[in-house]
Amino acid sequence: MEEGNIFTESTSVTELNAKLNSIREEIAKVIVGQQQVVDLLMIGLLCDGHLLLEGVPGVAKTLAAKLLAKIIDVNFSRLQFTPDLMPGDVIGSSVFNPKEGAFYFRPGPIFSNIVLIDEINRSPAKTQAALFEVMEERQVTVDGLTHAMEYPFIVLATQNPIEQEGTYRLPEAQLDRFLFKIEIGYPSLQEEITILLNQQGKNQQQLLEQVNKMFSAAEIKHYREIVQQVKIEPRLIEYIANIINETRNSPSLYLGASTRASLALLKSAKAAAALKGRDFVIPEDVIDMAKPVLRHRIMLTPEKEMEGISTDDLIESILKNLEVPR
Repeated sequence: MEEGNIFTESTSVTELNAKLNSIREEIAKVIVGQQQVVDLLMIGLLCDGHLLLEGVPGVAKTLAAKLLAKIIDVNFSRLQFTPDLMPGDVIGSSVFNPKEGAFYFRPGPIFSNIVLIDEINRSPAKTQAALFEVMEERQVTVDGLTHAMEYPFIVLATQNPIEQEGTYRLPEAQLDRFLFKIEIGYPSLQEEITILLNQQGKNQQQLLEQVNKMFSAAEIKHYREIVQQVKIEPRLIEYIANIINETRNSPSLYLGASTRASLALLKSAKAAAALKGRDFVIPEDVIDMAKPVLRHRIMLTPEKEMEGISTDDLIESILKNLEVPR
């Protein structure tokens, strides 16, 4: 590669890194701590990936999703999934116009750029299946006609891992369409105190109004192109393939990771490198992305579940047993 090209690429990554740092500052006006969650949200945005946020009630899952939508100057819609929600309530339906004597398509709330689906596991399989095509192909087919989504299109979904009453397990095919499963935990004691001090006397709308828009649709496209140009050596690509292969051959797993998972790990490692101001991937980028990329794509055997082992524990074990390329 010519020296001029190296300079241009490095400058682009530096520009992206500065932009992401300013976004961190905007989000910090509302969310205290949760730095890893914020970074994963931004990486997901750069990778054109859908994101699943999981955590107990009241840990700012919905707020985090709203913040990501707030910093982007595009359309935003919110869907509250409930047991009686029908597929047509999500993707839209054909409506008869008696004046013209013909049907026309009325788009559903899924037709937006950033779509927040709150409590995605509260709707049955029929409604969840309505998301399969749109999440994978960015289009909806109704009555034989295909309707494309506008660029960009990202689904942010939340779910509660504790409450099981009135919930429906997400099918593996749908889980695999999420780039990350982001686990949001409780804040530390000091963070909790800071939250109380910052938010006393303010409602959620007032908090969101403090945040400025930082991205346009054109800028998102530009920055995604920069991420695609981040360099990764063949030995690291082989390392990613080995990690995925280990999940398929592990006796502790009933279901291993798909090829979509290896591509997700590759893309997110590139975005993680750019987030840190580098135009090349190092092994730590791959390791950092392994859990959020894989935790929802693999299934433990019943025996391992009974032993209290989590998918994160198993991923960590796989990473420890594989030689890290240097």
